[in-house]
This record gives sequence, C-alpha cells and structure tokens, in this order.
Amino acid sequence: MIPVYIHPFLWSYDVAKMDLDRDKKRIITNVLNLGTAQATDWLFETYSKEEIKDAITNPFAGEWNKKSLHYWSMILDVKPGNLKRKIPEKQHVL
Repeated sequence: MIPVYIHPFLWSYDVAKMDLDRDKKRIITNVLNLGTAQATDWLFETYSKEEIKDAITNPFAGEWNKKSLHYWSMILDVKPGNLKRKIPEKQHVL
C-alpha cells in the first residue's frame, strides 16, 4: 500500500489502483523528482537500490526533472539514461 504522504507526488494517478511492483518505475520517478525527505526515505525502504538505479539508468523519456535525475545519479553512482523522447524517423514512401 502506498502511504498517504506519497499521494501528492502521484497526483495525476489513481493511487488506489497502483501496484507497488507493477508501477514501481512510475512511483520511483515521481518520488525522486518531487518527493520530500519523508517520501524518499519511504522509497529507499520500499525498493532496492538496484530497482531505483534502474529507474535512473532507464528513465521515462521527457518525465524527469534534469537536475533531479543528475542529482540522484550522483548519489547512487550511476550514469543517467537518455531523457529525450525518441521521434521515429520518417519513412519514405516510394
């Protein structure tokens, strides 16, 4: 169950329908981007460092605050992944 004090960082989601395992990357991303010290403490108690590192090395494109991503990548000693959204190349029709 996601504590009430985490809900503000997941404001655009129906938290009652979220699953700690299925939605871990979303939860980790939002808490590291927007969370308080209490929220990040809960995050590190709930998820392993490897799970948190994975959310940083394979970030949701366009959803990370650049400063937050670089801060947490330094704290956890990982290289942040690409933040840019991939735009498909135009296909040429013959």
